[in-house]
Amino acid sequence: MKNMMKDTLILFIITLIAGCALGVVYEITKEPINNQEIKAQNQACQEVFPDAVEFEEVQDENLDETVKALGFDQVTIEKVLHAKDANAADIGVVLTVTDHEGYGGDIQFMMGIRADGTLNGISILSIAETPGLGMKAEEVLKPQFENKKVERFTYTKSGAMSDDEIDAISGATITTNAVTNGVNAGLAYFQTKYADGMKGGSGNE
Repeated sequence: MKNMMKDTLILFIITLIAGCALGVVYEITKEPINNQEIKAQNQACQEVFPDAVEFEEVQDENLDETVKALGFDQVTIEKVLHAKDANAADIGVVLTVTDHEGYGGDIQFMMGIRADGTLNGISILSIAETPGLGMKAEEVLKPQFENKKVERFTYTKSGAMSDDEIDAISGATITTNAVTNGVNAGLAYFQTKYADGMKGGSGNE
Protein backbone atom coordinates (compact mmCIF):
# COMPACT_ATOMS: atom_id res chain seq x y z
CA MET A 1 0.00 0.00 0.00
CA LYS A 2 2.83 2.36 0.93
CA ASN A 3 4.65 1.51 -2.30
CA MET A 4 1.49 2.23 -4.30
CA MET A 5 1.09 5.62 -2.63
CA LYS A 6 4.76 6.36 -3.19
CA ASP A 7 4.53 5.46 -6.89
CA THR A 8 1.39 7.56 -7.26
CA LEU A 9 3.10 10.53 -5.62
CA ILE A 10 6.16 10.15 -7.84
CA LEU A 11 3.95 9.95 -10.95
CA PHE A 12 2.03 13.04 -9.83
CA ILE A 13 5.27 15.00 -9.29
CA ILE A 14 6.62 13.95 -12.71
CA THR A 15 3.34 14.94 -14.39
CA LEU A 16 3.33 18.27 -12.57
CA ILE A 17 6.91 19.03 -13.59
CA ALA A 18 6.23 18.02 -17.20
CA GLY A 19 3.12 20.19 -17.27
CA CYS A 20 4.98 23.19 -15.90
CA ALA A 21 7.79 22.65 -18.40
CA LEU A 22 5.33 22.55 -21.29
CA GLY A 23 3.71 25.73 -20.01
CA VAL A 24 7.07 27.49 -19.90
CA VAL A 25 7.96 26.30 -23.41
CA TYR A 26 4.56 27.48 -24.70
CA GLU A 27 5.02 30.94 -23.20
CA ILE A 28 8.54 31.19 -24.66
CA THR A 29 7.51 30.10 -28.16
CA LYS A 30 4.05 31.73 -28.31
CA GLU A 31 5.26 35.19 -29.30
CA PRO A 32 7.81 34.06 -31.95
CA ILE A 33 5.19 31.75 -33.51
CA ASN A 34 2.63 34.55 -33.50
CA ASN A 35 5.16 36.93 -35.07
CA GLN A 36 5.93 34.39 -37.80
CA GLU A 37 2.23 33.98 -38.55
CA ILE A 38 1.80 37.76 -38.80
CA LYS A 39 4.85 37.98 -41.05
CA ALA A 40 3.53 35.21 -43.33
CA GLN A 41 0.13 36.91 -43.50
CA ASN A 42 1.68 40.27 -44.37
CA GLN A 43 3.80 38.69 -47.08
CA ALA A 44 0.75 36.96 -48.55
CA CYS A 45 -1.21 40.24 -48.44
CA GLN A 46 1.56 42.06 -50.30
CA GLU A 47 1.74 39.24 -52.83
CA VAL A 48 -1.94 39.50 -53.74
CA PHE A 49 -2.11 43.30 -53.37
CA PRO A 50 1.34 44.83 -53.99
CA ASP A 51 -0.12 48.33 -54.55
CA ALA A 52 -1.46 48.54 -50.99
CA VAL A 53 0.44 50.38 -48.28
CA GLU A 54 -1.48 48.88 -45.36
CA PHE A 55 -4.22 46.38 -44.60
CA GLU A 56 -7.02 46.89 -42.11
CA GLU A 57 -9.09 43.97 -40.85
CA VAL A 58 -12.85 44.54 -40.85
CA GLN A 59 -15.51 42.53 -39.05
CA ASP A 60 -18.56 41.13 -40.80
CA GLU A 61 -20.92 39.51 -38.31
CA ASN A 62 -22.90 37.92 -41.15
CA LEU A 63 -19.87 36.58 -43.00
CA ASP A 64 -20.65 32.86 -42.68
CA GLU A 65 -24.33 33.36 -43.45
CA THR A 66 -23.53 35.47 -46.52
CA VAL A 67 -21.15 32.87 -47.96
CA LYS A 68 -23.64 30.06 -47.41
CA ALA A 69 -26.51 32.14 -48.85
CA LEU A 70 -24.42 32.55 -52.00
CA GLY A 71 -24.41 28.75 -52.39
CA PHE A 72 -20.91 27.92 -51.12
CA ASP A 73 -21.51 25.37 -48.36
CA GLN A 74 -17.97 23.99 -48.46
CA VAL A 75 -16.18 27.32 -48.27
CA THR A 76 -15.43 29.61 -45.35
CA ILE A 77 -13.97 33.11 -45.45
CA GLU A 78 -11.99 33.59 -42.26
CA LYS A 79 -10.77 37.13 -42.66
CA VAL A 80 -11.60 40.29 -44.59
CA LEU A 81 -8.98 43.02 -44.94
CA HIS A 82 -9.33 46.39 -46.64
CA ALA A 83 -6.32 47.22 -48.81
CA LYS A 84 -5.43 50.89 -48.48
CA ASP A 85 -3.25 53.27 -50.45
CA ALA A 86 -0.90 55.96 -49.11
CA ASN A 87 -3.88 58.26 -48.50
CA ALA A 88 -5.65 55.58 -46.43
CA ALA A 89 -8.31 55.18 -49.14
CA ASP A 90 -9.73 51.70 -49.75
CA ILE A 91 -8.48 50.30 -53.05
CA GLY A 92 -9.74 46.74 -52.67
CA VAL A 93 -10.00 43.80 -50.32
CA VAL A 94 -7.91 40.80 -49.32
CA LEU A 95 -9.81 37.69 -48.29
CA THR A 96 -8.55 34.61 -46.45
CA VAL A 97 -10.49 31.70 -47.94
CA THR A 98 -10.64 28.01 -47.06
CA ASP A 99 -12.25 25.41 -49.30
CA HIS A 100 -12.99 22.14 -47.50
CA GLU A 101 -13.23 20.01 -50.66
CA GLY A 102 -9.53 19.37 -51.29
CA TYR A 103 -8.44 15.79 -51.98
CA GLY A 104 -6.11 15.86 -48.98
CA GLY A 105 -8.14 18.20 -46.78
CA ASP A 106 -8.62 21.94 -46.51
CA ILE A 107 -7.00 24.29 -49.00
CA GLN A 108 -6.46 27.80 -47.66
CA PHE A 109 -5.37 30.83 -49.65
CA MET A 110 -5.53 34.61 -49.78
CA MET A 111 -6.97 36.49 -52.71
CA GLY A 112 -6.73 40.18 -53.55
CA ILE A 113 -9.57 41.92 -55.39
CA ARG A 114 -9.28 45.48 -56.67
CA ALA A 115 -12.05 48.04 -56.22
CA ASP A 116 -13.17 47.50 -59.83
CA GLY A 117 -13.50 43.73 -59.30
CA THR A 118 -10.21 42.67 -60.89
CA LEU A 119 -8.63 39.68 -59.19
CA ASN A 120 -4.97 40.46 -58.59
CA GLY A 121 -4.24 36.83 -57.82
CA ILE A 122 -4.10 34.25 -55.05
CA SER A 123 -1.47 33.17 -52.53
CA ILE A 124 -1.78 29.62 -51.22
CA LEU A 125 -1.28 29.44 -47.45
CA SER A 126 -1.80 25.73 -46.80
CA ILE A 127 -2.44 22.70 -48.97
CA ALA A 128 -1.97 18.96 -48.45
CA GLU A 129 -2.79 17.36 -51.79
CA THR A 130 -1.24 14.39 -53.59
CA PRO A 131 2.49 15.02 -54.26
CA GLY A 132 3.11 15.61 -57.96
CA LEU A 133 -0.59 16.11 -58.73
CA GLY A 134 -2.69 18.34 -56.49
CA MET A 135 0.45 19.93 -55.08
CA LYS A 136 0.92 21.52 -58.50
CA ALA A 137 -1.75 24.08 -57.58
CA GLU A 138 0.95 26.66 -56.84
CA GLU A 139 2.64 26.03 -60.17
CA VAL A 140 -0.33 25.40 -62.47
CA LEU A 141 -3.41 27.09 -61.02
CA LYS A 142 -2.09 30.17 -59.25
CA PRO A 143 -0.77 32.02 -62.35
CA GLN A 144 -4.07 31.52 -64.17
CA PHE A 145 -6.00 33.70 -61.71
CA GLU A 146 -3.73 36.73 -62.00
CA ASN A 147 -5.20 40.01 -63.25
CA LYS A 148 -8.54 38.58 -64.34
CA LYS A 149 -11.78 40.55 -64.21
CA VAL A 150 -14.61 38.02 -64.37
CA GLU A 151 -17.70 37.23 -62.31
CA ARG A 152 -16.74 33.60 -61.78
CA PHE A 153 -14.38 30.93 -63.08
CA THR A 154 -14.96 27.49 -64.53
CA TYR A 155 -12.29 24.88 -65.16
CA THR A 156 -11.76 22.84 -68.28
CA LYS A 157 -9.69 19.83 -69.27
CA SER A 158 -9.47 20.81 -72.94
CA GLY A 159 -7.59 24.12 -72.71
CA ALA A 160 -8.79 27.51 -71.51
CA MET A 161 -10.31 29.64 -74.28
CA SER A 162 -11.32 32.73 -72.29
CA ASP A 163 -10.38 34.69 -69.16
CA ASP A 164 -13.04 32.95 -67.08
CA GLU A 165 -11.70 29.45 -67.85
CA ILE A 166 -8.96 27.71 -65.88
CA ASP A 167 -6.92 24.79 -67.19
CA ALA A 168 -7.37 21.93 -64.73
CA ILE A 169 -4.35 20.21 -63.22
CA SER A 170 -3.96 16.94 -65.09
CA GLY A 171 -5.05 14.10 -62.81
CA ALA A 172 -6.13 16.45 -60.03
CA THR A 173 -9.58 17.78 -60.88
CA ILE A 174 -10.66 17.62 -57.21
CA THR A 175 -7.90 20.07 -56.28
CA THR A 176 -8.70 22.25 -59.28
CA ASN A 177 -12.38 22.29 -58.35
CA ALA A 178 -11.64 23.16 -54.72
CA VAL A 179 -9.39 26.12 -55.56
CA THR A 180 -11.72 27.38 -58.30
CA ASN A 181 -14.75 27.06 -56.03
CA GLY A 182 -12.97 28.95 -53.25
CA VAL A 183 -12.00 31.75 -55.61
CA ASN A 184 -15.58 31.96 -56.90
CA ALA A 185 -16.85 32.23 -53.32
CA GLY A 186 -14.49 35.14 -52.69
CA LEU A 187 -15.57 36.88 -55.89
CA ALA A 188 -19.25 36.38 -55.10
CA TYR A 189 -18.76 37.75 -51.60
CA PHE A 190 -16.96 40.81 -52.96
CA GLN A 191 -19.65 41.42 -55.57
CA THR A 192 -22.34 41.19 -52.92
CA LYS A 193 -20.68 43.32 -50.23
CA TYR A 194 -18.33 45.71 -52.00
CA ALA A 195 -18.86 46.02 -55.75
CA ASP A 196 -20.93 49.21 -55.48
CA GLY A 197 -19.27 50.66 -52.39
CA MET A 198 -15.70 50.40 -53.72
CA LYS A 199 -16.17 51.86 -57.18
CA GLY A 200 -13.62 54.59 -57.60
CA GLY A 201 -11.72 53.38 -54.53
CA SER A 202 -14.15 54.70 -51.91
CA GLY A 203 -14.98 51.36 -50.35
CA ASN A 204 -15.78 52.27 -46.74
CA GLU A 205 -18.80 50.48 -45.35
